[in-house]
Amino acid sequence: MLVTHSHFLTLPQYHFYFVKMKRYEQIPHTADIAIKAYGKDLRELFSNTAYGMFDIIADLEGLEKKVKIDLNLEAPSREELLILWLDELLYNFYTKGIIFFEFDIADICDTRITAHAHGRHVGENRNRLKTEIKAATYHDLKIEESESGYSVEVIFDV
Repeated sequence: MLVTHSHFLTLPQYHFYFVKMKRYEQIPHTADIAIKAYGKDLRELFSNTAYGMFDIIADLEGLEKKVKIDLNLEAPSREELLILWLDELLYNFYTKGIIFFEFDIADICDTRITAHAHGRHVGENRNRLKTEIKAATYHDLKIEESESGYSVEVIFDV
């Protein structure tokens, strides 16, 4: 059997199909906390960025879903939508005392997101809290798109 070049995957394709992309990583920043989040699409990028933020705030390991909130947000650009998304989740964390750890994004485009955020009340899990995040910032914020998906660096004001 003759195998032609078209049957082989390029390195970015190989990475996309066979290597599970990490959700996020913490990156160095002088005064605040910064992460770089990844996703194969905008849905996964927004979910992983929110997960990264809450993973900094609290120990998420083994939490069970007890609470769900619905979010319908609009903004002029995808960068502004991302910050609105993160800040709305933070607002709910501080006002309703919910640690979020799972995000079901039903619909997303550059200017709109419809999602369900799942979590658990802090009251039962106060010992899990690690770091206070005040807000997500616009500093150097740019959602990047490549062959393997999306990435974004977000700086959190602590």
